[in-house]
Amino acid sequence: MKRKSERRRAESRKKRCAAPGSCEAEPNSSVYTEITDQLYFAILTQKIKSTADRHCFCIDDELAYENFYADFGPLNLAMFYRFCCKLTKKLKSIMLSRKKIIFYTCGDQKKQANAAYLIGSYAVMHLNMMPEEAHSLLVSRNSTYIPFRDASFGTCMYNLNILDCLRGIQKALQYGWLDFSNFDVEEYEHYERAENGDLNWIIPGKFLAFSGPHPKSKIENGYPLHAPEAYIPYFRNHNVTTVVRLNKKMYDARRFTESGFEHHDLFFVDGSTPNDAILRKFLNICENAEGAVAVHCKAGLGRTGTLIGCYMMKHYCLSAAEAIAWIRICRPGSVIGPQQNFVEDKQNSLWAEGDVFREKMQNERENGKASVTRILSGVDDISINGSNKNRASNKEETYNDDEERNGLTQGDKLRALKSKRQARSSSGSLSQEENKIHTRSSSQSLRAILQASVEGANPMALSDQSDSRKRTRTSLPASAVEEGHSIPKARAPLLR
Repeated sequence: MKRKSERRRAESRKKRCAAPGSCEAEPNSSVYTEITDQLYFAILTQKIKSTADRHCFCIDDELAYENFYADFGPLNLAMFYRFCCKLTKKLKSIMLSRKKIIFYTCGDQKKQANAAYLIGSYAVMHLNMMPEEAHSLLVSRNSTYIPFRDASFGTCMYNLNILDCLRGIQKALQYGWLDFSNFDVEEYEHYERAENGDLNWIIPGKFLAFSGPHPKSKIENGYPLHAPEAYIPYFRNHNVTTVVRLNKKMYDARRFTESGFEHHDLFFVDGSTPNDAILRKFLNICENAEGAVAVHCKAGLGRTGTLIGCYMMKHYCLSAAEAIAWIRICRPGSVIGPQQNFVEDKQNSLWAEGDVFREKMQNERENGKASVTRILSGVDDISINGSNKNRASNKEETYNDDEERNGLTQGDKLRALKSKRQARSSSGSLSQEENKIHTRSSSQSLRAILQASVEGANPMALSDQSDSRKRTRTSLPASAVEEGHSIPKARAPLLR
């Protein structure tokens, strides 16, 4: 009898200590953090099962970052959205109302960092925590997380930390860039795929980053290339009025200008950083644009993300790390190598320029003048050395592939990698049925493009026709008061 009694007491002690909020953490856990009275985050050495008093779930195998090289996060906006939906549903479930909900990871250090970023971002967005408060909880058990790194294939030159991502999320919420109440996750996942345009909104209604168009729509080395005309219907439906090209000329700009778009060339070398003349011209173009600005380089990642990040620092006072974090959440792989340090080096000077700009706009408003004076003539481009030349020319100036005598550029490699990884698997989906739908839609889109490349039709238009659902991705832009000029709300797309 005595042995049975001792055994029962030992089992009772084990159950109490195993329960969330008890005197000890889970037996196999290295980190066990209380987020709220009901919600917990754990880093475990092995998977655990739900019990009568706890509900456990893990997304290690459901939401996976698709890397270019050694990069591994943060997870993109669609994955963050799916995680938020999953966790919110659990927290609101009547069946789970009396249970402790444990979100855990038992993956490697990369999985741990992404899991911590997800739960921390959720706390900022849905639990009204400040980034520093959420981050302090994540590190409260002496846990450490490896920093995220860029999509280069060289040595890591810049560390992006979880706190940077949480602050980026908080700024996006503050300015209205992040609004899941009208976020269309299927549209995001559709258009970020290479065959459907490879584009992402960084600031809804203001900045659209996309992969550079090609003279002719075709499949090259397994990567779908789209002609300028393929983007025009989407641009018109989303109030894009200006296109900025940062790579060498691969298409005639008149293919955009003759359709009513402004077009500007601000070339600088793939993988490099812009000179002051290019940066100044880019900021002026965007400050004077009447609608949204579509920016591209070769892959729409390095040069594109760098200049958009500079605008965000000047007009929204984001730190370099916050800007890089938000851009990568929207468009993974953005801002690469020395471009990260360039953005950081420009932070203070762009903050100061932003203060001067806003003060000037305020003075003009008080004096009864127009809020924005048209600074640019709209006909100048900047060449490689930063000098101006007239864009109006009867001769079509396009990029000749023979000029690339040293092989593929960084942008070429990144585009090819993105296409290959997307062909292997679709973006993270939290249900088999969603995955089936997404895979079926992507397959139909790819078949349409292959057919279009043969028949000479518009592949993106065909891709849009393959999905009859109305898409309403764009949310309200930030207040125009911060910039001193008007940013119109993007029109909802009317694609069929």
